[in-house]
Amino acid sequence: MQVRLLEHSPEPERTIAAAARLCYAPLGAADLFAKMTDEQVAKVLDTILGSGHHSALEHASLTFAIDGISRACSHQLVRHRLASYNQQSQRYVKYDTVQFIIPPAIADNPEAEAKFEKIVGATNDAYRDLLEMGVEAEDARYVLAQGVETKIVVTMNCRELLHFFTLRCCNRAQWEIRAMAWKMLDLARETCPTIFYEAGPNCARGPCPEGKMTCGDPYPKRKRAGTAGDG
Repeated sequence: MQVRLLEHSPEPERTIAAAARLCYAPLGAADLFAKMTDEQVAKVLDTILGSGHHSALEHASLTFAIDGISRACSHQLVRHRLASYNQQSQRYVKYDTVQFIIPPAIADNPEAEAKFEKIVGATNDAYRDLLEMGVEAEDARYVLAQGVETKIVVTMNCRELLHFFTLRCCNRAQWEIRAMAWKMLDLARETCPTIFYEAGPNCARGPCPEGKMTCGDPYPKRKRAGTAGDG
């Protein structure tokens, strides 16, 4: 899995702070953007994050390129509707060899891995045979399973990213999207360190809300910055 930050709003934290201050200041947003000190920006961000007044966070966004995840993972990702997506098309892209993501639970079990590889091999053979028979890629793809590798570009504003990290960095999230979310969070923190300082699962900011479903592993015991697969 590879996650890269392609682009983000210019000076995202200053933009958000200027939008938030506009509600209470006689100056225009452009003047606030230009005149606020870095300390004032940080103070405004701390205030809106602490108060839960997150609407201003929607004025900045980050765009990620994500390669090497499964369709099972991307199907979970696109359930986050307040985002924009472009995904590699199985309708137009033909594959010589279809790549599959193998879950650790299968990779760690030799018998399960052998069965998985056998099915993957048969799937690749069937896919190529269908293409050679003149079947269009848009129909040949019907033999492919959810484990097939895909690539996707996703853009989310900072407010939605906070929500995404709360859900998907949690240990209750499925392993693949959790690993992806932590990689995205590491990149987001480099770009917006104040906004995403306490981003992550609910237990990053308070008690776990999962009740009997809790993993029992308090967030402070882990690295604050998080790593892929952590969380």
